[in-house]
Amino acid sequence: MDKNNILASIFANDPLGLLDVRQKASSSINQDQRLVQSFEEINNFIDAMSKEPELSDDITECNLASRLKNIRKDTLKCDILREYDKHDLLQNIPKTLTTIDDILNDDKFGIFNTDDDIFNLKHVKTFKERESADFIARRKSCRNFSKYEPLFIQCQADLKSGKRKLIKLSEVNLKEKTFFVVNGLLGYLDTIFNLAKDKYSKLDGRIYTIFENGTESNMLFRSLGKIIYENGSVVTSTDENSIEEFNNDFNIITSEDKEVGFIYILKSKSIKPEIIEIENLYKIGYSTTPVKNRIKNAINEPTYLMAPVEIISIYKCYNMNPQKFEKLLHALLGDTCLNIDIYDKNSNRCTPREWFIAPLSIIEEAIQSLIVEATAINQ
Repeated sequence: MDKNNILASIFANDPLGLLDVRQKASSSINQDQRLVQSFEEINNFIDAMSKEPELSDDITECNLASRLKNIRKDTLKCDILREYDKHDLLQNIPKTLTTIDDILNDDKFGIFNTDDDIFNLKHVKTFKERESADFIARRKSCRNFSKYEPLFIQCQADLKSGKRKLIKLSEVNLKEKTFFVVNGLLGYLDTIFNLAKDKYSKLDGRIYTIFENGTESNMLFRSLGKIIYENGSVVTSTDENSIEEFNNDFNIITSEDKEVGFIYILKSKSIKPEIIEIENLYKIGYSTTPVKNRIKNAINEPTYLMAPVEIISIYKCYNMNPQKFEKLLHALLGDTCLNIDIYDKNSNRCTPREWFIAPLSIIEEAIQSLIVEATAINQ
């Protein structure tokens, strides 16, 4: 008789049920369950006393008040407890943004406020309408191109010598008598007719442009601005003495601009195997002080994984809300957020929420996309 048959025989002949052993259910609970239980104690206190727990001589009430205060400081705990918040104790605590809907619903600063529903394409033109608009803006041969040809020749020479440069800009920087490049073709904005803001507060009007291939167009100002913004550049002036004018025209930072902090990208220099083995791990944060000063004590701070860090990029912020920018950026990269527990020198557990596992190029693209979106909305 082989061993399988022997075992089967033993189990089949167990009249006292000595071998009928069932695994006991685990009595342990995880950390989230403990958090919910501790919060329910606060709910039970309010049910009984009809008030929030306060700091008082009653030790039990004092402990519950301290517990509620600490919960309100932790947005992650608040998110976990919202479905158990029957007394609206957490109603004014900001939610963690993880989806596009969260971002739009949490837009307290009105960044995305428009007259249109961005998910409703009711203003998208039909094919015939687009075809008609394209016909109106279609370039045709410029009869007096000889008048402009020397300007193009000189502009090309200035670009080659370095007197002029190509810079990436938006439509608000377009002015009369300026050069631009679209799809590799040099153009000249000669005249702007009846430039005014439309019902969406966007500048628009008809313009007259000439191109170095001898064609001209009377396209819309917004159309040209969009093309340059997506796949073009503006050509700078050659007047080296007109610094102030250059700053006004091309949004260079001046003394009137208010510096409000820094958005930074860091890389960990931790020697712990569980950190080293993670590729493309970066911290994205915000600081009101110079980043080098902010990270001096990184080795002692859980938010920096209790290790030195390397500065990858720093974005100096002006005339904006960098905390809101950081929040939106974290939301865009939310699915790549590192989930790890770090313990400080006092063995306190912390969960850093500013580390993301994503290629640097993707992070930088996300930053640029937000900058472009904010710039476009503010125009």
